[in-house]
Amino acid sequence: MAVQGVDGRPHYAVHIVTNSQTPPVAVITVTYSPGRHLAAFLDSLPAATAQGVHVVLADNGSRDGVPEEAASRSSNVEFLPTGGNLGYGAGMNAGARQLRPLRDAGEIDPEFLVLSNPDVVFGEGAIDELIACARRWPDAAAVGPGIVEPDGSVYPSARAVPTLGSGIGHALLGQIWPANPWTRAYRDDADMATERLAGWLSGSCLLVRWDAFDAVGGFDERYFMYLEDVDLGDRFTRAGYDNVFCPTATITHARGHVAGEHSDTMLPAHHESAYRFQADRLPHWWQAPLRLVIRAGLSARSAMAVARARTSNRKDS
Repeated sequence: MAVQGVDGRPHYAVHIVTNSQTPPVAVITVTYSPGRHLAAFLDSLPAATAQGVHVVLADNGSRDGVPEEAASRSSNVEFLPTGGNLGYGAGMNAGARQLRPLRDAGEIDPEFLVLSNPDVVFGEGAIDELIACARRWPDAAAVGPGIVEPDGSVYPSARAVPTLGSGIGHALLGQIWPANPWTRAYRDDADMATERLAGWLSGSCLLVRWDAFDAVGGFDERYFMYLEDVDLGDRFTRAGYDNVFCPTATITHARGHVAGEHSDTMLPAHHESAYRFQADRLPHWWQAPLRLVIRAGLSARSAMAVARARTSNRKDS
């Protein structure tokens, strides 16, 4: 449990019981001054799996001291400084590199790996249910849980891979006409209650098969933040694997708190990732004019989004 210390910071007492018959599941989370969220994340893990866990905190330059303190209080929690703010995908890849010797030595589960944001709280048995789901779908490279937001609403975490048409339509009309057909296709959130195939799954929490993750080279580190999960899901599919949505495993996710605090950085990063995703899928020389149009349109949309965020922040302050 996390208790309030005399210095006002959460103090951790993480007790994770490992089933001696089965090695623990590795969990990687990328931290960047996670504050109070990390305590809730770690506290939720013991009830999420009977198998036990080994946690790597791939730290991208936290300044609050919380990840170091958490690791110092549990032998199951490992602090891994990545050397700077590398981005989400690069941080996850660093955590995976750290864990591979343990996997090869049989000290952690050799089949499955959990990738999660530190602002996630796992429901009881969630990791065990994700593993059970993966065994029902032997071609699944990734399995994603149902995600509940703090207000109780269900987040549409299993979607189709965006096409150029749905992406442009959503970008142009999503704010002023939310029910437009391109946004509906982009979100693909009509069925969030059925175990099913999806084009991609939210990277806020994924169970992945080690062999599939290694086969596609992990996350593409050119994505600093945003759409690295879309890209990963699409590359899994292109490599012949499945992405499976498992709503019987549930987590709660305090989504968007980082983006809200750093909108000047996060909004341009989102639009840069959107360009990267589409440009990679339009690689030919004769598609260069289309890439240029996409770049210009996304740059303009990014500038407008940043201006709106600044105006909103001034009103709120």
